[in-house]
This record gives sequence, structure tokens and C-alpha cells, in this order.
Amino acid sequence: MENKIKIAIQTKGRLNEDSMNLINEAGIGLSVGRRTLVSEAKNFPMDALYLRDDDIPQTVADGVSDIGIVGENEVAEKSENVVIAKRLGFSKCRLSLAIPKSLDYPGLEFFNGKKIATSYPGILKKFLRENNIDADIHVITGSVEIAPGIGLADAIFDIVSSGSTLVSNRLKEVEVVMKSEAVLIANPNLSKEKKEILDELIFRIESVQRAQGKKYILLNIPNEKVDEIIQLLPGMKAPTLVPLAKEGWSSMHSVIAENDFWEIIGKLKKAGAEGILVIPIEKMIF
Repeated sequence: MENKIKIAIQTKGRLNEDSMNLINEAGIGLSVGRRTLVSEAKNFPMDALYLRDDDIPQTVADGVSDIGIVGENEVAEKSENVVIAKRLGFSKCRLSLAIPKSLDYPGLEFFNGKKIATSYPGILKKFLRENNIDADIHVITGSVEIAPGIGLADAIFDIVSSGSTLVSNRLKEVEVVMKSEAVLIANPNLSKEKKEILDELIFRIESVQRAQGKKYILLNIPNEKVDEIIQLLPGMKAPTLVPLAKEGWSSMHSVIAENDFWEIIGKLKKAGAEGILVIPIEKMIF
């Protein structure tokens, strides 16, 4: 149907949770049951398919689904004909080479003649070829980290997030091959109608992303301090200034980054600001 777009989403796990949260924050309601494989959005022209993450790139490339949310690592591994329409900034990780903690690591030449266990042979093969390393790739579909401990491989190439899994298996990360995050991918041959729906979805996602880590701040300030305080609160373009009923005072409205919050609040108080009110932001639309 040209008046709808189909999105592929990982069927379970953290990526599924983060994807569903983003879609919900974008104002799109998907009806989802425990065993649901397909669901329909009631207030947006979109249907969702729930698939294994490694099936999503091919599903999008083949046109079974128009778009999908998947890890960038899966896009690189599968090398399907899809385009990255939007980086989403969550589910961040890296694909790294790791070796037993007890071994010395002189550099990439360590891997010459070694056996490396991985679930990502495509990415690893390309990396080894580009660096003139001759190693034996042993493909494993799960629990890659145990391979050196049971004598199945000399090293591993796998996803690393916190690194705790490596530590628990007495491994150490020695080379980061690529960094990955969740991405919104699309079939490169979408119709005009479906491109318009995708553009609206991206617009909503960007509005949600802009609001992340931002706070809306209102404060009362003496008029003679306006220029000084504007330097502390530049806002999106410029702060809003509203005269108060009390002569010589105004109310200033602006947006600040949460990471800078306490530092800026201290400076505002020193500059004479009073009645400071801080409010969470749900969406930011430009």
C-alpha cells in the first residue's frame, strides 16, 4: 500500500525497547502483544514487522519492509542495498578484537596465523584484509567470548558495550574495529508517497532527539542585568524576555543543556536572578 510505510523492528531485547520508546515518544501508537509479529499504528500510516536483528537489512533491501531500525554493525555485516536515513544515538557499542588477558599484545601482527572466533565474519574479513593480516576466521553464532577459554580459538571479535563480559571471561580488548549505534535504514527505491511518510517520521524523531538532555528555564531578573544574563542563556536563537508587573524586573525564558545545569544556575544566582523554575522538555520543533 502506497499510503502506508512498513518498519522492521527487532523482536526483543534492548534494541526493541529503545526503538519502541522512540516511536512512542514520536507520538506513534503501535498495538503490541506478547506474540505479535505484525502490528498497525492507529494514528500514523505505518505497520511494524518484528524480526531478528540480522534479518532486518535483507528485509528492507528486498522491499518486504520499507524501513527498519537496526544496529549499524548488522548493516555493515550484511552489506545489503540499504541507505542509512537517520542515526538514532542509542544502543551504542563497538566491535573489537580481544585476546586472553594473560597474553602480551605487540600489535595487529599478533593475529597472523591465529584463529579468531566471531559472529561477524564479513566485517572481520574486510578488516584483516585491509591490514594484511592472515588469520583463520571461525564463525560462531553465540557465546563467542568462551571460545579462547575452551581452546576453540586464540582470540575473539565481538560486540563490546561495558566490557564486563570480557573481564568475566579473562579477556582484554586490544583493537576497536568499528563503533556502532542504532540506525534507521531505508530501501533506496521508496515511492514518493513513502518518502514523504519517512520524512515525517524523521521530523518527529529529530524533535524528540533535540529535547533530550535539555531543560526549559524561567527566571526573574533585574532589567539592568539583562545583557549579562543573556550571555549565560543564549537559548535556541535568543532568550524570551517578558516585562513583569514589578517595575524594573523582567521574566526570561530559555533552554539549557542538562549537563551545564548546575554550573549555569550558580552563575545566574550570582548575577541576581530569582524565582528560577526549571521544566523538562518533551519535544523541540524548529
